[in-house]
Amino acid sequence: MTLKGKRILLGMTGGIAAYKAAALARLLVKSGTDVRVAMTEAATRFVTPVTMQALTGQAVWTDLWDPRVADSMSHIELSRDRDLILIAPATANFLAKVAQGIGDDLLSTLVLARRCGLMLAPAMNVEMWENPATQRNLRTLRVDGIAFAGPAAGDQACGETGMGRMMEPAAIAAEVEAWFQPKALAGKRVLVTAGPTEEKIDPVRVITNSSSGKMGYAVARAAREAGARVTLVSGPVALEAPAGVERVNVRSAEQMFDAVKSTLKGSDVFISVAAVADWKVKGFFKNKIKKINGRSPVLEFEENPDILAWVAAQKNAPFCVGFAAESENVDANAKRKRLKKGVPLIAANRAQDALGADDNALTLFDARGRHPLGRGPKLEQARKLVAHVAGMLKKR
Repeated sequence: MTLKGKRILLGMTGGIAAYKAAALARLLVKSGTDVRVAMTEAATRFVTPVTMQALTGQAVWTDLWDPRVADSMSHIELSRDRDLILIAPATANFLAKVAQGIGDDLLSTLVLARRCGLMLAPAMNVEMWENPATQRNLRTLRVDGIAFAGPAAGDQACGETGMGRMMEPAAIAAEVEAWFQPKALAGKRVLVTAGPTEEKIDPVRVITNSSSGKMGYAVARAAREAGARVTLVSGPVALEAPAGVERVNVRSAEQMFDAVKSTLKGSDVFISVAAVADWKVKGFFKNKIKKINGRSPVLEFEENPDILAWVAAQKNAPFCVGFAAESENVDANAKRKRLKKGVPLIAANRAQDALGADDNALTLFDARGRHPLGRGPKLEQARKLVAHVAGMLKKR
């Protein structure tokens, strides 16, 4: 998490999800964030100020008229050195206050008098979330440029199920981290493919390429962090889609090709990270192949469609980025692949060093030459890749 040195005012309002705010505060502090807490009176009914002070190492603020701040200007002074105000949980009542510009306690007045950014993590009953008044307030807040973390759908403390559940602390922290990233792709549409594809041999057997999907999912997250609207076409992986990313699930190369064709329109950037199986079995066996006297079955293969080459060949094609996972001669093979596919940028790595790992060592190849990114976590590598793409788009 890249939040070291950031200064956040964590605002808490009155809801059962306030217990998650305690875990969130601890997570932010562990990441090196300076966390200052302000609570509504209702919030103190769920989590005490003493708890939040112990977690953050700082005094907690609850009173608009707190004498610790000269001239009773706590609603001004407490936010002036902050980079972001994060309200978690943000109740329906508090959303309404912010939307209408009401400042009747310390936290709502802090928000009204802020100079920094504001992010809201809603938490409420599903009926409150879906209420027309709440939805009107949400539209107003979004027009005002206020950021949101969630909510999520799921079981609620009231016993009901639906939208309105506050996101988990780690997910909110990821949204905060994303908020601080440069918006180099703001207004762009990005299509990403990720994961492996599976090609059926018979009803129970497949051939596939080894891929965890981690790099592709990191690229999708980095593009979304950079302000893009992102669609992720994913083969079968055990990963959750990054927040705010639309995911289309597929299994075979043909399905991935169809999904790309149906979602490509309007895309500004296409990033092909998926480890698409190059071949499929010609003549799928309708029944499970049985062992017969120890003899092995004879399989005939045919090529799968080349998705990246097809996209790059389209009229008014988006800016295309390919990936080359090579076991040897990485530079030579990556350069050859870039020219063969007809794409402006290839990201290459040694396959045996990256498969299944959480880090990677990428090298980018474009018309200007070779650009090593060094080794690091895949999200860090993805952010560097997205920054390089954004730079190339500006010069296009």
